[in-house]
Amino acid sequence: MSKVMEKTGLRERLNWRVVSWLLVGVGAFVIVGANVHLVYVATGSQSACVDHLKAEGSDGTYRAAASAC
Repeated sequence: MSKVMEKTGLRERLNWRVVSWLLVGVGAFVIVGANVHLVYVATGSQSACVDHLKAEGSDGTYRAAASAC
């Protein structure tokens, strides 16, 4: 053990179990916050109604199933 750690008692003051649980808590908070933000953006942003062709697709192209307007 280094003399600095012996003099200051840093090893005794630094509880690694508490530090690890704090890191886990911060990580969980970041993940939950990111998911809340994604849900907020997904529900809060509605694109404007876009005109589309209502005829059946041809040559393997896709069309909107139903108009949202």
